[in-house]
Amino acid sequence: MIKHLISLKELEPKEIEYIIDKAIEIKKNPEKFSHVLDEKTLAMLFQKTSTRTRVSFEVAMTQMGGHAIFLDWKTTQFIMSEIRDEIRYISRNVDIVMARLVKNADLMEMIKYSIVPVINGCCEKHHPCQALADLMTVKEHLGKLKGLKLTYFGIANNVSNSLSLGCTKTGIEFTLCVPEKHSISLDQELIDYIKETGLYFEEKDPRKAVKNADIIYTDSWIDMELFLDPKFKDEKERRLKTFMPYQLNNDLLKNSKALIMHDMPMHVGYEITRDIIESSKSIIFDQAENRLHIQKAIMLYLLGKI
Repeated sequence: MIKHLISLKELEPKEIEYIIDKAIEIKKNPEKFSHVLDEKTLAMLFQKTSTRTRVSFEVAMTQMGGHAIFLDWKTTQFIMSEIRDEIRYISRNVDIVMARLVKNADLMEMIKYSIVPVINGCCEKHHPCQALADLMTVKEHLGKLKGLKLTYFGIANNVSNSLSLGCTKTGIEFTLCVPEKHSISLDQELIDYIKETGLYFEEKDPRKAVKNADIIYTDSWIDMELFLDPKFKDEKERRLKTFMPYQLNNDLLKNSKALIMHDMPMHVGYEITRDIIESSKSIIFDQAENRLHIQKAIMLYLLGKI
């Protein structure tokens, strides 16, 4: 049976921890895995742009002896043909596919017809690769997952979906501190699951939310593709006024000893200030680097190499 990475729903807690531990092992001893994917090919399909997703997957495949093909949605026949037909062709040529798509429904169509593993590189509902890298980073810095407390600031979205699921599955108490939830990211099945764990909480007051947190996490308030779009100007201004009390800054965090995380790219002066990014509590760039190591572990796991 083909294994895919769609959300984190399909992974048991022990599988999540196994992938994280393997990623830490790979990071410590990359030479051991330098030829494990010799003559293997990864297709990277981007409907949405990315820096970290492209760099981490392409470098990961290269460092493990394989080859990565970058496919821009706009310059392939995906733009004019049906997904089921294009993925049938691609999956006959490669060993694994990473797809970063706008709609989860299109990802599920791809998975239905692919004959090789498909990795969700991000869609409007889930960002599982990011969440796994986040949890890896937390374990590296704090030595454990179970029993920790993480507070997420910003807007509830695909990132908070995957992170809340990963946290509650591995024993981390997750608190959502947001003024709004992005409607396109709503996943009621996921919400029902995390609420049943007893580890999921919501808190509207930012000052209460930072108390006793071991990790404080934020994300962009505005989708990357819309940040510079003039048609989004009014909504952007509305969000900035609404979300500014949730900015990570020295005033909010002055009494906190929590580690600071952000999945990047960052809008400095919006969801986070420069002094917080550069503070000794920030592990943002370790978090970003770990995308490379977790992508290696994800691909090896799905391909049955670890």
